[in-house]
Amino acid sequence: MSLGYLALVLHAHLPFVRHPEDDDFLEEDWLYEAVTESYIPLLWTMEGLAADGVEFRLTMSLTPTLVAMLNDELLRQRCERRLDRLCELAEKEVERTRHLPDFHDNAVFYRDRFRAAREDYSNRWKRDLVGAFARLQQAGKLEIIAAAATHGFLPLLRANPAAVRAQVLIGAGDYAETFGREARGVWLPECGYYPGLDGTLKEAGLRYFFVESDAIQHASDRAKFGVHAPLYCPSGVAAFGRDPEASRQVWSSSEGYPGDPDYREFYRDIGHDLDFDYIKPYLHRDGRRVNTGIKYHRVTGRTDSKEPYVRQRALDKAAMHAKHFVESRQRQVEGLRVAMGRKPVAVAPYDAELFGHWWFEGPVWLNYLCRNIAGNRDSLEMIAASEYLAEYPVNQAATPGASSWGYKGHNEVWLNAANDWIYRHLHAAADHMVELAGHFPAADGPTRRALNQAARELLLAQSSDWAFIMTSGSMVPYAIRRTKEHLLRFQRLYEMVKENRIYEEWLGEVEDRDNIFPRLDYRVYRADYKFASERGQAREAVNLKTKGKL
Repeated sequence: MSLGYLALVLHAHLPFVRHPEDDDFLEEDWLYEAVTESYIPLLWTMEGLAADGVEFRLTMSLTPTLVAMLNDELLRQRCERRLDRLCELAEKEVERTRHLPDFHDNAVFYRDRFRAAREDYSNRWKRDLVGAFARLQQAGKLEIIAAAATHGFLPLLRANPAAVRAQVLIGAGDYAETFGREARGVWLPECGYYPGLDGTLKEAGLRYFFVESDAIQHASDRAKFGVHAPLYCPSGVAAFGRDPEASRQVWSSSEGYPGDPDYREFYRDIGHDLDFDYIKPYLHRDGRRVNTGIKYHRVTGRTDSKEPYVRQRALDKAAMHAKHFVESRQRQVEGLRVAMGRKPVAVAPYDAELFGHWWFEGPVWLNYLCRNIAGNRDSLEMIAASEYLAEYPVNQAATPGASSWGYKGHNEVWLNAANDWIYRHLHAAADHMVELAGHFPAADGPTRRALNQAARELLLAQSSDWAFIMTSGSMVPYAIRRTKEHLLRFQRLYEMVKENRIYEEWLGEVEDRDNIFPRLDYRVYRADYKFASERGQAREAVNLKTKGKL
């Protein structure tokens, strides 16, 4: 019998980046890097734990935009091609470093790793990573939760409540269609919450969500147990607060594990280090230097002089840091259990892409962590939020405060001088979408297609990623371009529908390019839209498919 719980949550998300018009589009690399460096290693970790009979429980969001890309046949082919190129480059590196003892062992390691990734992606998982994660959910090891349709930052979309509602309902419906069950919980984009949002979550059938610790600290009533037990919002939906201590040990730039000198250095990649003529075939076609994923140096310290990476030393550190994390949580829950009179839960949410991509040893740390906890279940157990609610159905009622997991817990990352111009356009487009849905309660044919595509363009323009990129200063032209393109396409579709002149050839081109949510119903923007029937249709479709009737 444990004294408390750890709820470890991985938020897997990427913006929808799909460019069929370009065979070598730079920003599509975001997906291929995440697949190779994060999602495949995380699957290796979870499946390895399950195969060894290790008791573990993780929670993971797979956002609709990410699911759409992972399931897209064109992007699957391109991802496979990326793995082929990495295997080829790694083979060349084994030969090039044959007489470089500081790097040769690492070159062999990368060759074997890329070969295994290529084999498993194509043959073991049949390029279906979503299905692989779904099987872990079916086995009771992973709870996959829903997310908003395109990761729109809901606190800044609330000027039009229908826009927020559409993001939530479409996201929940997409989850039901993908996984054949209704979602229990949801990941709010950027953990962005405002009082009243929980009512929309309830309409979507969602039972819990996660918030920054500030939301619990600034709740309408003082949270008796702080962030270590959920609060029930007025709607009855539960809010779980992020544990600051658990987060700091992983995220902090000064205290977090990923900054350890023995871990792999992210910013030293052979795509930037090696002779241009040698590495050119593996760069972007315009000759721009890019990361290949082959990195031979370790963090070393705050210096530009980086020492060679030693894999075994990094593995030893991952084991040590996992043990330290578990011991910290054990001490934490032991003290809290006495004060609370019930088992506390420490919620530790992280971006999934931290594990493997930014922090190369992250999946190894997670492996050690789960094994360590499984061997010490008398003091600490892993749990999903839905299971905690089942064990403790009675909780304090209070309204969390408005917050996000952005800078200082507020919204300025997504609303500042670099990106504030987008919102007047997003709000105007949302108003127009509601207008169209109201004027066309039962459109069909090309008009219905245009209305559905207008909804897709609005949703894609609302992605929080574009505002974030404008703030971060990286790939800003692309973020601006994507925002403007979707808004301009929306405006043209709006005018076509209003004028009853649908240009089907152009519409077909746009449908092919922005092909997310193929079964989207534009009437989600109507106040009388009934989400329950949509969920039932999704379940029935999955059941029929399972029975071989579709």
